[in-house]
Amino acid sequence: MYLADQTWPELGDYVAEESLAFVPLGSTEQHGPHLPLSTDHAIAEGLARETADRTGYLCTPTVNVGVSPHHKQFHGTMWVDPPEFRDYVESFSRNLAYHGIDRIVFVNAHGGNQTHLREVGRRLREDEVAYAVEWMWDESITDLVDDLFAVNGPHGGPKETAMMMHLDPENVRTENLEEARDGGASDWPLDDAFVHGARNFYDAIDNTDNGVLGDQTDATPEKGRKLFEAASDQLAQLATWLDERRFEDLMAKPHVEPRPGSRR
Repeated sequence: MYLADQTWPELGDYVAEESLAFVPLGSTEQHGPHLPLSTDHAIAEGLARETADRTGYLCTPTVNVGVSPHHKQFHGTMWVDPPEFRDYVESFSRNLAYHGIDRIVFVNAHGGNQTHLREVGRRLREDEVAYAVEWMWDESITDLVDDLFAVNGPHGGPKETAMMMHLDPENVRTENLEEARDGGASDWPLDDAFVHGARNFYDAIDNTDNGVLGDQTDATPEKGRKLFEAASDQLAQLATWLDERRFEDLMAKPHVEPRPGSRR
């Protein structure tokens, strides 16, 4: 069920029986010479809407711009600063809770959003407003990713390329796959990425001239379909698990005994 396609009475019927929603989030940022800037939010929306259709749970509109200043040197990249991103996500999450949604899955496809989504989830849980979890699609199927690709790469690599070949093939510049591989960094991590235990980079351009990592020529639509189906299945199982939990069991545990001040 896609929230924006429903009328308010139809949504009333949903929240009278269900209390879970998928919120897809991604970014609008460079993904090399072969993938569109829509890559992250297209993957997030595709997974969220597919799983919502399969399970009957609610899917909200997609957050298309995320925390992406580390890609700022490349044309077209859009970003919001972390505090504003966190406040925005927390605000609409509280709005969902007002309407009866107390379990939220942030269906995320952008690594730069992860820390901030987890912080929002902590805030909502501390206030006992909702239980919100950040779910990153490729982290749910790590074994499959490793099996499918010899040289993956965390950004613009073959896993994202394959997913976009499956979801939005018209916008994948397949003629540029070799350029993406040869102009980027095929191996990760790079020798100088971590120096004496220190992370020696802040921006993507510090590691790769064209903005991407990995061997993009290893991607195929068939591999993308396998990734999409496996990740969708994991997301559906997560939603079922959350739906079966009592709300109070998802909240923070009480302070250990003796409670502070209990003997005063």
